[in-house]
Formats: sequence, structure tokens, C-alpha cells
Amino acid sequence: MSLCILGAGKTVTLAVAAFTLSWTHSVERTRWQEDWKVTPAGLRVVEARIKGSGAGMEPPEGSVLQDGWWVFAPRIGPQPRLVLAASGATGEGWTLCTAKGCRELGKAEGEPTVLEPCEDQGQSR
Repeated sequence: MSLCILGAGKTVTLAVAAFTLSWTHSVERTRWQEDWKVTPAGLRVVEARIKGSGAGMEPPEGSVLQDGWWVFAPRIGPQPRLVLAASGATGEGWTLCTAKGCRELGKAEGEPTVLEPCEDQGQSR
């Protein structure tokens, strides 16, 4: 499996099995990170970390505080896609990191960016 990133009328294919998605909460200005796996059933979040708490960012029951981050395993099933819509309120978008490096997605307010599993096409960008 690979990860397809659809945005601004383009599709980028990354030959990866896992990625980390991070962003800054638009109200609390606090970092949030999620580790995802690309599976045939969809995108599966395996761990999330919140650097603090506040409006809409309360760590769920069972979270553990590690090095200033609330760490937990979200209880949701595989997702067919993630839709990232920029509010423009943070001055930054999402950061998507893989073993091959990081890239910023959706910095400007506007069209959403979609992440979804895609068939391997022998390309990695």
C-alpha cells in the first residue's frame, strides 16, 4: 500500500506504510501528533500525543503523561480517508512525516487536502 495525498488538483503518491501527522490547535496553540498506518482496510491511527490540554483537547481516559505529552491510543477503526481543511488561524498547516522526511500540507486556507490509501504504482515522491 501507499499513501495518496490529493490537493490543489494534484495527487502525490508516497510509498510508505506509516506516517506521523502533526499540527497546532488553532485556539490553544498546542501541538498535536498522531501516528498512522496505511492498511488495505484504510488509514489506522495507532497513537496520539497532545502537548497540554484545553478547549477541545482534553486527553481521554487512560492517557499517560510522558515527557510533557499526553499519550494515548485512539479508539477508532480504520478510516477510508482523512480530510484536512486549513482554517488559516494558525499560520501553518499540517506536517506529514515519514521515514523519508517531512512536508507541510494545507498551510493556506482554502481547498482541503485529502489523505487516503492508494494502490502501489511503483512511484515514490
